[in-house]
Amino acid sequence: MSRPRAPRGRTGRPPVTSRAEILAAARRLIDREGWPKLTIRRLAAELGIGTMTLYHHVRDKEDLLLLLFHEYAEQIPRPALPSAPRDRIITAATTMHDALADWPWAAEVLTTDGFIARIGDSARWLVETIVAGAIGCGCTPAQAVYVFRSIWYYTVGEILVRTHSTGAEPPSPFFSTLDPTQLPHLAALGDQWPALAARDTYPQALQAFVDGLLTQTTRPGQT
Repeated sequence: MSRPRAPRGRTGRPPVTSRAEILAAARRLIDREGWPKLTIRRLAAELGIGTMTLYHHVRDKEDLLLLLFHEYAEQIPRPALPSAPRDRIITAATTMHDALADWPWAAEVLTTDGFIARIGDSARWLVETIVAGAIGCGCTPAQAVYVFRSIWYYTVGEILVRTHSTGAEPPSPFFSTLDPTQLPHLAALGDQWPALAARDTYPQALQAFVDGLLTQTTRPGQT
């Protein structure tokens, strides 16, 4: 008696229908090759599916990166917020900075006007905390937006500069070759520049920056 045939099925990797699996594969590609090399075609190959199949799940690379960012933002721990509004601004900005430092490509994705509509509810609490803190310090709502955007520009700029300049500082002998009659202070730095430029000064600079913004915006006569 012949054995009944097993029903035919697809061999190899099963078709991908899970967004979680797609995002996990995208993270692997970014970790392995960097986010600029992430493309829909490369991601489809990583998953073992056709490019058109992947387009059923994501519209394009920008959509994919935003989905990745939203997933990542949901995992950002919410720190205990201090009672003083100024300190709440510092805490929220530091949390924002540290999150972007871990995934610097996200800073580039968000460097557009209207980004607040792109970040999703999972990260908007950071914006809310900074704006509320500025209002708590005496700013008008318009001034609070100015405070937030100034902090945002500084934070994103710091992340991007550090990411793109890693290992790109001039070698120590560069400064010793400068003409001290033309550039006396730079020439005097000598071989100190690389070490000084490598310091993480964001926490101290952020506090000075926020204090300056709040002093400026809450001064009588400022709008």
